[in-house]
Amino acid sequence: MAHEILIVDDEPDIRALIEGILSDEGYETRQAHNSDAAIAAFRARRPSLVVLDIWLQNSRLDGLGILQALHTEEPQVPVVMISGHGTIETAVQAIQQGAYDFIEKPFKSDRLLLIVARALEAARLRRENSELRLRAGPEMELIGASAPLGQLRGAIEKVAPTGSRVLITGPAGAGKEVAARMIHARSRRADGPFVVLNCATLNPARFEEELFGIEAGPDPLAQPRRAGVLERAHGGTLLLDEVADMPLETQGKIVRALQEQGFERIGGGTRVKVDVRVLATTNRDLAAEIAGGRFREDLYYRLAVVPLRVPALRERREDVPVLARHFMGRSAETTGMAPRELSEDALAAMQAYDWPGNVRELRNLIDWLLIMAPGDAREAIRPDMLPPQVGAAAPAVLKLDRSSEIMTLPLREARELFERQYLEAQLLRFGGNISRTANFVGMERSALHRKLKFLGVQAEDRANPPGTVGNA
Repeated sequence: MAHEILIVDDEPDIRALIEGILSDEGYETRQAHNSDAAIAAFRARRPSLVVLDIWLQNSRLDGLGILQALHTEEPQVPVVMISGHGTIETAVQAIQQGAYDFIEKPFKSDRLLLIVARALEAARLRRENSELRLRAGPEMELIGASAPLGQLRGAIEKVAPTGSRVLITGPAGAGKEVAARMIHARSRRADGPFVVLNCATLNPARFEEELFGIEAGPDPLAQPRRAGVLERAHGGTLLLDEVADMPLETQGKIVRALQEQGFERIGGGTRVKVDVRVLATTNRDLAAEIAGGRFREDLYYRLAVVPLRVPALRERREDVPVLARHFMGRSAETTGMAPRELSEDALAAMQAYDWPGNVRELRNLIDWLLIMAPGDAREAIRPDMLPPQVGAAAPAVLKLDRSSEIMTLPLREARELFERQYLEAQLLRFGGNISRTANFVGMERSALHRKLKFLGVQAEDRANPPGTVGNA
């Protein structure tokens, strides 16, 4: 998406010259000739950058006054100052007050374009660094190679470039926000902001302030304008996380804002126009919420232009080993500790567990194991080192106390018992996929079918696991 630049200069010829230079490079532009017009244009729609003349005739504020007003409201928007009567003192003062750089007239177009590009890149990096600090390094990719995850990735690749609104459903901790970040990163808005509003944790009384922002008071320095998430996400993506927790009254107002791509700040009368792609997530059954009068049907249809579903971790058990090793590496890097190896038996036990907390629970478990698991750091983590709730779900073949039972049986029965438990464990690991299980255990598919039938093991051949894309 093209960056929008606000040009503030009292000379029409200079504004036209700068607009021509920037437009030729693909930037969108707006113009203002004095402080009132500049502040009104800035408040109506936040630009990506401001090119601001210091000396303005017939203007209530000069360029430095405008700079102070703009940075009081939105300090992250870069401002490039220009002047035909500049001095070193003026340039230093402008940069001290928050300007990105200072250009003296007459200037070369190449220098203007270079400084604009650098200012936009610096703003992008500051925004990304701020988000990473606030959110402690969010996951940016869905990890795994299972069929359900492959189908979800394919759907994301299709919908990301379109600009359509997407409703992402799935259980808590499954990775809905990660899917939303993937959509943003693969969209035409990838260089724009990605803003998250967590509807589940926000005080209901503050929803509209957070969404629409608050207009400045009579004294803007004492009570500055505060931008809401819709405004901060201009040119990028807004994620309404757990949208079913949004109050009904606010739902009606967000419907109108989505329809008109505009809104009024709390306490204000000016219509703010924004260009925002809205994504939403929920772990609830929205059809039931609509039937119960807790969610607006018109909002559902505005959000669910393309519905996607993130599968629970128990629906893609074969991804557990790669996820566990990935989180072990991340946790070791974060804590500065040496990573622990995860034994195949421990991974099999993890695959047998149902993971009610999904991927988030697995990540927490790996953090706990790295710090709390007994034994030397060079020793692989075994099934008996896992927490009781995880170890209890382990296939019987992995439990040490089974050896005493086997020792009381004749060889043929002991072998059949072991084979039954072993194959049950492998089927569990591969989500019931006969082909993948046969490949792992080193048997022909048809031979494995016969062996399972002989041992009395019930197996549903899931060669094509259920998809992840569908209606909410």
